[in-house]
Amino acid sequence: MSSEKVVNNAATAADPTPADAPVVITPEAMVEQLRAMRAQIPQYVQLSKPDARSIRILANLNPEFAQAAINAVGASPRVEATVGQSAEELQIVAETAARWSPVEDELRAMLNGVSSANLTRRSSLAQAAFLTYTVSKKLVKLPEHANLLPHLEQMRRTNRLGRRRKSAAQPQAPAPTPEPTPSPAPDTTPASHV
Repeated sequence: MSSEKVVNNAATAADPTPADAPVVITPEAMVEQLRAMRAQIPQYVQLSKPDARSIRILANLNPEFAQAAINAVGASPRVEATVGQSAEELQIVAETAARWSPVEDELRAMLNGVSSANLTRRSSLAQAAFLTYTVSKKLVKLPEHANLLPHLEQMRRTNRLGRRRKSAAQPQAPAPTPEPTPSPAPDTTPASHV
């Protein structure tokens, strides 16, 4: 892996950063790089959920079973003709799938890391926003901070946390009155004496 830095503008290029400094990339540049990489992935495809589900059932084949089938194709020209692929071609498919498996793992890990970083950013923003709201509520009581009133009102209107907003009042149907329950009938069976 190279230690090449991504340059997004002239100001970044003029920045004298140490060679061992971590490369920081903009989200837009990352999207461009991901799309360029996507174009290089052989047989890249998007599947609908039903298609992926049906293919996944077959794809979870025991690797030993698959290898035995490849060996059977190599052992019989008739089986090879029926399958339509040679043992060598099937072996390449198996090896290629195995080699791309770590790529899947790394991409999942990367997606998880990006999602976690964004979750952390949103949480940090939320903490700062609620602290701002709390401080602003106290400051607007002082005349010199009256300029915060419209901002505070906007925060109150758009705050989804804390209190629930009632929707338009809908008339409630009266609760049904419970029907009287019949009293149990007296037991008329003769008592047996032991």
